[in-house]
Amino acid sequence: MIRYLLEKYHHTIKNLFYLFPGLLIVIVINGCNSNTHQHTKKSIFRYNEAAGIVNLDPAFARDQAHIWVCNQLYNGLVQLDDSLNVLPCVAKRWDISEDGLTYIFHLLNDVFFHQNGVFEKGTRRVTAHDFVYSFNRLIDPATASPGSWVFAQVQRKGEEAAFFADNDSTLVIKLDKPYPPFLGILTMQYCSVIPREAVEEFGSEFRKNPVGTGPFFLKKWEENIKMVLQKNQQYFEKENGQQLPWLDAISISFLRDKMTAFLEFTQGNLDFISGIDASYKDEVLTRDGQLREKYNAMFRMISVAYLNTEYFGILVDKNLTNVKTSPLQYKAIRQAINYGFDRTKMIRYLRNGIGIPGTKGMIPKGMPAFNEQANYGYSYNPEKARELVAEAGYNSGNPMPPITLVTTADYLDLCKFVQAQLQDIGFTIEIEVSAPAAVIERRAQSRINFFRASWIADYPDEENYLSLFYSKNFAPNGPNYTHFSNALFDSLYVQTIQETNKSIRLALYREMDSIVMQEAPVVVLYYDQSLRFVRNNIEGLTANPINLLTLKRVKKEKP
Repeated sequence: MIRYLLEKYHHTIKNLFYLFPGLLIVIVINGCNSNTHQHTKKSIFRYNEAAGIVNLDPAFARDQAHIWVCNQLYNGLVQLDDSLNVLPCVAKRWDISEDGLTYIFHLLNDVFFHQNGVFEKGTRRVTAHDFVYSFNRLIDPATASPGSWVFAQVQRKGEEAAFFADNDSTLVIKLDKPYPPFLGILTMQYCSVIPREAVEEFGSEFRKNPVGTGPFFLKKWEENIKMVLQKNQQYFEKENGQQLPWLDAISISFLRDKMTAFLEFTQGNLDFISGIDASYKDEVLTRDGQLREKYNAMFRMISVAYLNTEYFGILVDKNLTNVKTSPLQYKAIRQAINYGFDRTKMIRYLRNGIGIPGTKGMIPKGMPAFNEQANYGYSYNPEKARELVAEAGYNSGNPMPPITLVTTADYLDLCKFVQAQLQDIGFTIEIEVSAPAAVIERRAQSRINFFRASWIADYPDEENYLSLFYSKNFAPNGPNYTHFSNALFDSLYVQTIQETNKSIRLALYREMDSIVMQEAPVVVLYYDQSLRFVRNNIEGLTANPINLLTLKRVKKEKP
């Protein structure tokens, strides 16, 4: 009946959905619940994806929503555990040459693609040739993948990249120069293996006809309404001798309103939610970030450090006209902002204790180079901030001109907090709220002097954060949105990406982080935490610093 109504009155229902975002989903959930009662023996894990999903091609898995679902559908050569160690996956082992230029991966011989009509016999075994195809497709300009950069270090001869299949079970990759983060990069969903047959059969429609090797395969997808992934009976990974996954299926809803999703969770219609939204944070958490006692019988909270640094970026390129006329061109002013507000108070009252005050460098807690005892970074010191403002030449006779801080609506409360505290030390901060897409575009074009931003690790190496300050990475062609340039930093950066000794690299990373903090092209706000709220009948759902959702080891007790 629901399908009939959706088809017959599609436009009417679509309009109702935008006016009353909870209404349609309530109808669909009730319909799905009635279905669920007919299959009570099935173990179905249910979660909501507020951001929506539009593409199941791993070459376009650029954000959390798509990374999560692709992690259930596909596999790569290697994978991460919850401690960010690189472990075997389709590759059972690998060798790295002494010069760090050649990687040889030895593949399992019992990994098969999902059952699909594109194969003559319904499925086939994965070979090294499939990885060569998948990687070359990823970097092909015709694919236009946002993940093509992951193989920037791979050797190329003309249009050909150095991916070789010595035989069906041996893959060779050659790099231009040593690059220690490379193994970690290969754990990204961009690097998943896919079959040529499926891409050639479906073309651009591969995005909604995925064929992978993962623990689940796509069973059903009604865009913006519901997605169902079903257990892959041929999955190759085992746990204690038993085949994974434990779940029979995954059901994903697409409620846009996070409060509505939270209510569905408390009513038992969802098994887990990720993160905390302002609409219900005070209902769920105490000021100290603890789960309120009344919910202990229903669900539990899992919290770990999350590789996400929230910060204000400052454009510092004095060759730009908008920098030449801004007080932010002076290092003393940038440092004064860093000293001028109380991060601990901000975390306690605006985030209910979720997050770690950003009093060190850009490298967040959870990374090996993060150092609690670091002698660089900034804590709250309003007197020092006032001294720095005076040092820059601003006083009652020469007041500082206003500074505009550009942010999106979801960070407005944090920006207002900083605005109020900086006012006490002589700053006039004007806040401009803009749409996310507009902020991203203007930031990339160096048209914003002072902006709110965040950096989530693409791969588990500190180089990922420090690349934001390498002078050859200036935006718009790279991630250096502040246009920071420092000769010593650049020389250390080049040294680190060729250094294979881990302890030496960590020392270099810390030195680079200290340079950034001293020059202050950024104002670190806080290091994030990953929060997961999980129903008490769910076992095996863990958390990790990159907030990757892995469901192959999850069990759900029958109600």
